[in-house]
Amino acid sequence: MDRQVVHIDLDTFFVSVERLMHPELCGKPVMVGGGSDRGVVAACSYEARAYGVHSAMPMRMARQLCPEAVILRGDHAQYSKYSDIVTEIIHESVPLYEKSSIDEFYIDMTGMDKFFGTYKMATELRQKIIKETNLPISFALSANKTVSKVGTGEAKPNGQKHIDFGTEKGFLAPLSIKKIPMVGDKTYQLLRGMGVSKIYTLQEMPRELLQQVLGENGTVIWKKANGIDNTPVVPYSERKSISTERTFEKDTIDVKALKGLLVAMTEKLTFQLRSENKLTACVTVKIRYSDFNTYTMQARIPYTSLDHILIQKVGELFDKLYQKRMLIRLIGIRFSHLVQGGHQYSLFEETLEQIQLYEAMDKIRKRFGKDAIHRAVGMNEKLHEFNPFKGNQK
Repeated sequence: MDRQVVHIDLDTFFVSVERLMHPELCGKPVMVGGGSDRGVVAACSYEARAYGVHSAMPMRMARQLCPEAVILRGDHAQYSKYSDIVTEIIHESVPLYEKSSIDEFYIDMTGMDKFFGTYKMATELRQKIIKETNLPISFALSANKTVSKVGTGEAKPNGQKHIDFGTEKGFLAPLSIKKIPMVGDKTYQLLRGMGVSKIYTLQEMPRELLQQVLGENGTVIWKKANGIDNTPVVPYSERKSISTERTFEKDTIDVKALKGLLVAMTEKLTFQLRSENKLTACVTVKIRYSDFNTYTMQARIPYTSLDHILIQKVGELFDKLYQKRMLIRLIGIRFSHLVQGGHQYSLFEETLEQIQLYEAMDKIRKRFGKDAIHRAVGMNEKLHEFNPFKGNQK
C-alpha cells in the first residue's frame, strides 16, 4: 500500500498571530524577536523577507535592511494558545498525527483514500483550520515526510500541493539543495564548494561519495534527495514528559540548599530538552514531607527549553507549594506537554550572546558529561553533596 503523508505548516505563524490581535499590521513588514540591536529575529513577515530579512538574523542587520519594519517582542502565551487550538482541530479530524513543532504537523492518511480521498480530506482540514482560526496555512501530500515538507515550502504562502506517487525525484530535482531537511549552512557551504547547487546533482552522485564527505549524514541526505524516507509519523501525545526527583538520606528544612538543588535539577532537564530538540509547556514541582504526604503543583507556560525561564518557574512553584514548614524527604520536577522544535523559540532571547552561551554550555556537556558545567548555586550544592542524597531519574 502506498503511503500518504501530509505535512502542515502554519505560515509565518508568530507574525500571523500578531496580525490577528493587531489587524493594522497586515501588509506591513513585521519582525518578531529581541528588540535591542543585539537581539535576533525569531520570525518575519513575507514583506520583511522581500528586503532580505530572515530568521536568526541579528536584529541590527535586519533593521538596516528594512528600517520601516514593525518590531515586536512576541507574545509566547498567544502563540501557545493558537498552537493548541490547531492541535485540537487536527486531533478531532484524523486518527494519526505528529506535532513536530509549535506550528508544524505530519498526518498519516495511508489507507484513507479508499473512503474519502486523501487530498480532498487534507484540503477540507486546511479549510476548517483557516475558518476556525483565521490563520494562513499550507500543506503538501506525498508518499513520505521529507517530500511533503519540501512540498509545503513550495506551496507557500497559504497554498497546497500534491506530489503524486512516483514523481518524487522529478519534483525535487530542480530545487536548491537548501530545500532538503538536514542541509544546514555548514553542509550547504561544503556541498557548494563541491559544485553542487541543485538536488538533481545530489541524485546523480554516488551514495558512497556523499558518505565519505559527510559521514552517516551523507547517506541520509542522498536518500532524501532521491525522495526516499521511511520515517514513520510518530503519534503525538500530550502525556510525554521528562522528570527527575531526589530522595534525601536525611530529611531537611534547609530551604537555601533545596533551592540550589532545584536549580541543578532544572539545568539537567533543560539540557535534555535541548539535546532532543524539544520544548515544554507544563512544569510540575513535587514535595514529599517527612510524614510521607506528597503534594504537587503545576503551571502551564509558553513553550520553552531555556534554563532561566524554567528555573524561575520552578522556584515560584516551590515557594507556593512549600507551606507546611515541615522536614522534606523528597523533591521532584517534571516537564510535560512536550513538542519538537527548540530552535525557533530560542531566538526570542534578548541577545545573541545569551543564545550562544546556552549553545556553548550544551557543547561542553555533550563532550565532557552533563555535570561538566553548572550555575554557581547548583554547583555549590553538587560539591557539598547536600546531606548526601540518593536520586532517581526517569
